[in-house]
Amino acid sequence: MTSKHLYFEMIAIIVLLIGGLAVGAYGADRLLQAQSAQLVSNRLQTSVLAQEQTELIQAKQDVKKYQNLATIAQSIVPQDKDQAETVLQIVNIASENGVTLASITFPSSSLGLQTGQTASSSSINLSQLTAVPGIPGVYDLQLVVQSDTTNPVPYSNFISFLSALENNRRTALISDVSIQPNAQNRNTVTFSLTLDEYVKP
Repeated sequence: MTSKHLYFEMIAIIVLLIGGLAVGAYGADRLLQAQSAQLVSNRLQTSVLAQEQTELIQAKQDVKKYQNLATIAQSIVPQDKDQAETVLQIVNIASENGVTLASITFPSSSLGLQTGQTASSSSINLSQLTAVPGIPGVYDLQLVVQSDTTNPVPYSNFISFLSALENNRRTALISDVSIQPNAQNRNTVTFSLTLDEYVKP
């Protein structure tokens, strides 16, 4: 074997070695990319599971926190719809605060109940109610309370009457107030109120 043949053989071996190294490097790179993608996927899945676990813990805490909400709502919102009971409470509050009332008017009913009822024993029906948005099963009944125009009340009595109504569980919201000062005595007034009674049939 001449030195020339040996030279060419060495060149061929070197070329084969370089080719093998290139193929090996390419294979290793592909393997590393696959493992990197798998690692990213595993980390993403772990992150999603951790987020779901956090949300589950929060949901359990919310359930525990608000589990008495229905009970509280029942204790605050009257379950019955009796007009006579509502009238009785308003009349008693007015009497306690030295206020004389002329009328308590309920909405008209498509079932035959008439407006202007002041002490009916009939129960309110759904045609007189408006559903409260966002609170399933709770309804709003608007009624108008009119003072006796022939018997104006002192302004301080009127304010006390308003405060007592707002602290009553049946008439906790006063949505409209109309006051008329008495021409003979500016310290006394007549008034008309629109009350919102919330009920849960």
